[in-house]
Amino acid sequence: MTKKRLFRVFKVQNFWIRQGFIKYLFVFLFLGFAFRIISINQLNAGEISLQEKGVKQTISKLKETARRGDILDRNNEVLASSLILKKVNLDSTKVQLEYIPMLADALNMPSKRLREILAKKRKIGSRHLIIKKNLLLTDPIISNIRKLQKERIKVCKIEKKKDKVKLLDKVLSALKIKTIQTTYSKISDCKKEKIAGLALQQDSYRSYPKGASLAPLLGRSNRDSGIETEFNYILAGQDGKKQLSYDQDSQGSYFNPNTISSLKHGQDIKLTIDAKIQFHAYTAIKNAVKKHEANSGSAIILMPNGEVLAMVNYPADDPNDRSIYNAENYRNRVLSDMVEPGSTMKPFTMLLALDQNKITATENECFDVTKHMKYVKRQGDYTCMTVKKILQKSHNQGTVIVSEKLNEEDTYNTWNKLGFGHPLGLIPRIENSGILKHFASWGLADKRTLSFGYGPMNTNLAQLARAYLVFANQGAVPPLKLVKGANTVADTMQVFTPKSTKKIAQLLDSVASNDGSGYWSDIKGYNIAGKTGTAEMKIKGKKGYSKDGAIRTFFTGFVPVENPKYIMAIRLDYPKKCHVRNSPNKKRPCQGSNSAAIVFQKAMTNILSNDKSIKLMAGK
Repeated sequence: MTKKRLFRVFKVQNFWIRQGFIKYLFVFLFLGFAFRIISINQLNAGEISLQEKGVKQTISKLKETARRGDILDRNNEVLASSLILKKVNLDSTKVQLEYIPMLADALNMPSKRLREILAKKRKIGSRHLIIKKNLLLTDPIISNIRKLQKERIKVCKIEKKKDKVKLLDKVLSALKIKTIQTTYSKISDCKKEKIAGLALQQDSYRSYPKGASLAPLLGRSNRDSGIETEFNYILAGQDGKKQLSYDQDSQGSYFNPNTISSLKHGQDIKLTIDAKIQFHAYTAIKNAVKKHEANSGSAIILMPNGEVLAMVNYPADDPNDRSIYNAENYRNRVLSDMVEPGSTMKPFTMLLALDQNKITATENECFDVTKHMKYVKRQGDYTCMTVKKILQKSHNQGTVIVSEKLNEEDTYNTWNKLGFGHPLGLIPRIENSGILKHFASWGLADKRTLSFGYGPMNTNLAQLARAYLVFANQGAVPPLKLVKGANTVADTMQVFTPKSTKKIAQLLDSVASNDGSGYWSDIKGYNIAGKTGTAEMKIKGKKGYSKDGAIRTFFTGFVPVENPKYIMAIRLDYPKKCHVRNSPNKKRPCQGSNSAAIVFQKAMTNILSNDKSIKLMAGK
């Protein structure tokens, strides 16, 4: 066999050997990969297999935010509502300089101003800048931003690129014959891009359309006060949670949503408040605090059935202004403050005495007020006073003379039935129930001072107003109501007889007259009844009263006298600037007559002028 033929045979045989080797190699590799796949599939990654870990990585959780319920007034006017809004968020490190003029136009702001803001934020590496917030869905800025996000313009970036080093220089550098300095060249790279670092995000905003007038009553969301906090469990709702997981058996869908917790939007709450009446009361209180230079003022207006039409406090902050929060200006003094109500309690002393036939309250019944009485200062030069005159002139000594005819237990039981010392249940979180000491602990001073609103009793303004509901309910006191549909904490309590209640109500008409202490509460064309009150202020945390003459002034009244429709209680804390009637330049010490009574007149004039159901009286 020639050498050439021998080589050909060897070549062919070698080919089959190589081919067989390759086949076996592929089989070996296939078996190796198969084994590896199986082992990986069963391999544990911590406490779970990689297969399970892979499945977990395909799972994501989706949160659905519940909408907070609205707060409405009795006429369905919105008092608090959560608005769906948008905000514009910028990443200052990504926004291209070329886009700044277009972005400024979209945001409706000067280009120079936007450039300065971004430069300042870029220096500190800020990646989160809310440049616009609280945008309504109809705001033109939103459509401007969406259009801008679709735009593409030429954006040039200057980059530093390391210069290339020649091969010879590299060799010389390696041999340490030559030192090479690294140099860079600036290269401009221009191409069309979309704007970067611009995001239009969803935002929510709790809106309070009535501003400061309702702030202490409603409170503010995410703050511990008012209706917002007390009824948060109703208003807040429940956020929904869903789990999106990979489902290889699903048809047409890779992810199958599983509900973890259902989405439940917050429920609306309807109050008994009338927003228009609330506004008139708030305006009157605000003006009075400023005019009389008082520390604060409060008022509450009730319907005969106990529904609260208005509950106002001043000073108060606008809850729409998130830049400020002063807890004191969200304090609901109507419910939270314990006070001595002064002479506003005198009608109840007369009512009890009349009910027990201790007095007749007629014009021919007269009480000697010339004798000195312990714990009671003498007022004026009166000698003999009728019940009408005692109430009209707010005479302490005359009231005590009548109260001496009553025993302690009957007085205590009557005050207890009126609701003093008991919770109202309107906003329990902030409510102060006051104090009514048991008669067993009373001394002579306690019994006497209680008859004109001092001594063993402290109350809040809402409890005082509620007691005056006897004049609208033939001697009965219904529970107060603030939230429609909510259960009340008390039953209607019959306290006085209808006959006695009607009689004292007619006598209180004389208080709101030219001859009465409440002369400034009179409203032309309407019959007004009420009672003034003036009480010294106690020093907080101490037993004694203020030595600088600090007082509280009160007026509690109702209109009309027969079948009242509105019952209003007013309190001013430490008014310092009051005047004689018809003499605006002549100053006079502040009392209920020349401060709190004015608030009643101002507020009720506006309320009655809008209420056609109460007719004007001829000759009044």
